[in-house]
Amino acid sequence: MYGQIKELEERIKQESLKIQDIRAEIGKAVIGQEYMLDRLIIGLLTGGHILLEGLPGLAKTLSVSSLAQSIKAEFRRVQFTPDMLPADLVGTNVFNPKDGTFSPKKGPVFANIILADEINRAPAKVQSALLEVMQEKQVSLGGKTYPLDKPFLVLATQNPIEQEGTYPLPEAQVDRFMMKLRVSYPTKVEEREILDRVTAFSQESLIRPIISLEEVLKISELVNDVYVDGKIKDYIVELVHATRNPGDYGLGKLEPLIDIGASPRATITLAIAARAYAVLQGRGFVSPQDIKIIAPDVLRHRVNISYEAEAEEQTSDDIVQTILSEIPVP
Repeated sequence: MYGQIKELEERIKQESLKIQDIRAEIGKAVIGQEYMLDRLIIGLLTGGHILLEGLPGLAKTLSVSSLAQSIKAEFRRVQFTPDMLPADLVGTNVFNPKDGTFSPKKGPVFANIILADEINRAPAKVQSALLEVMQEKQVSLGGKTYPLDKPFLVLATQNPIEQEGTYPLPEAQVDRFMMKLRVSYPTKVEEREILDRVTAFSQESLIRPIISLEEVLKISELVNDVYVDGKIKDYIVELVHATRNPGDYGLGKLEPLIDIGASPRATITLAIAARAYAVLQGRGFVSPQDIKIIAPDVLRHRVNISYEAEAEEQTSDDIVQTILSEIPVP
């Protein structure tokens, strides 16, 4: 087993150089935000969709479009609005009067990377159409099913403070997102560099393709080979179960604060995301630290807090951090 891991690590180190090149290329347009960029790459390597929550102007759209340019991916940005229809997203069948037939007019989801801007502004029918796209990675039009190209990734943004005219996302759809990221302000040093870089030219035009989609899929295959020890798997299961039954782990104080715990999808997703994070670090195995680093992003949107937690100003992040600090690390 040790020999296999060493051999895998050699391959990973070679491929991780390409990932470093992608980071450097995106850095031409995006200052800082290493946390967000790493998670976007994890989503790309695993096919896991990502929900980005942050205030306007924090380079969310720029980061996503820069990532797409660096890997020669087809990118589409969709602005979600209250009057949006499912056909605006997935497309529709168009009638041809010459021969009396219908032909598909494919919507913007037929791309590699989709940026769903302000996703919580669209009504339920649009969310339902997007749910099929996210889960099945296919589109149904007029009784026919069209598979989407690989890689396929949905990156959605929502504003945490502007709730007027928005629709809460269904729990089933929120659970489909591999990770929910909280995007924060840049530091003073980073913001000064942003100011220095502002020119009359488009920053996005600076990005050049680094690797092809075929190479991205090749690196994705390495993620599946990353070794996860049995004790690490037990640790993942313990963390997820602690969100459902905290009293079983000596965390009875959390029981009135949690309304619904994380689903089994969280268990699977946490293992997959930790594997991809290990690849980003150039390792062929998952460590407990990988789990602790990536767990907040995987669990924060899957742990529903109670009214009592809101009254005590406790967030899902606070609850997850308490669980991570109390559950013994293998």
